Amino acid sequence: MSVMQVLSRMTIPLRLRTATRFVVAIAVCLCLAAAGRAQSYRDSILLYRDGYIKELLAEKRQPVKPEDARYLSFFEPDPAYRVWASYIETPGATPIMIPTHSGKDKPFRECGYVTFDLNGQSLKLHLYQMIDIMTGAVHGDDLFLPFNDLTNYDLTYGGGRYLDLSKKDIVNGGVIVDFNKCYNPYCAYGEGFSCPIPPAENRMSIEINAGEKMFTKYARH
Repeated sequence: MSVMQVLSRMTIPLRLRTATRFVVAIAVCLCLAAAGRAQSYRDSILLYRDGYIKELLAEKRQPVKPEDARYLSFFEPDPAYRVWASYIETPGATPIMIPTHSGKDKPFRECGYVTFDLNGQSLKLHLYQMIDIMTGAVHGDDLFLPFNDLTNYDLTYGGGRYLDLSKKDIVNGGVIVDFNKCYNPYCAYGEGFSCPIPPAENRMSIEINAGEKMFTKYARH
């Protein structure tokens, strides 16, 4: 057998080895890129939480005193709880009074609702805007999303949690709902606050293992 014949027979395995190396290289690059995106998202949530804690501690009503900041706790950032939701506006909705933990009622108007899939379930949550008692006007573009889920009374505050959105976030009939940014009402930290109780239609039958956990100083629900 000539040298050329030997080389011709080696061509296929050489090409296979080259192709295999190329595929492996692409796979490694994709894995590194995905890991980079995950790390970048995690970092962005941690940065967001730092800002949230600073604003919370700077609040004049002092729901949390600086020395109690160590009792604040959060779930590990999880991009699975950042979902794209369809937004359906409900113009002309009748204003409603939402009860608070202090016993007072606060006026809100439903401005729309979002639908999305999470943890194998199709979900629907209603969005509200607070109404100014004096003028009857709503507060700008702010959207208020109060909710309950199955972590309440266990890992999270029993009175539910909140999530803030904005009309400016709505793009082509959809909006990103990121539960990693959900937070506790001030009532989770102590007495003396009027915190809206999430309406029954915003009670979810799944666990939202994202966002702020229970304030552990009093281990109160």
